[in-house]
Amino acid sequence: MPIVTPLEKLTIPIGGQVIELQQLDHESGGMSLLRTRIREKSRFTVFEIDPISARQWGEALLRWANTQEPK
Repeated sequence: MPIVTPLEKLTIPIGGQVIELQQLDHESGGMSLLRTRIREKSRFTVFEIDPISARQWGEALLRWANTQEPK
């Protein structure tokens, strides 16, 4: 059973989705994973990614966000 550490919880203003980020550490050791849980009403999407993929995804999000004009 992994040890789950809550990191962030965001509620998206348009659409009302809830995004939770959690760190997963296995008792036997090894690489930590980032679990992303997205709740849309009664539907859940859950996936776990490694640190390199999380960095690439985060950088892609930042690149996009930095191209947007504040409104």
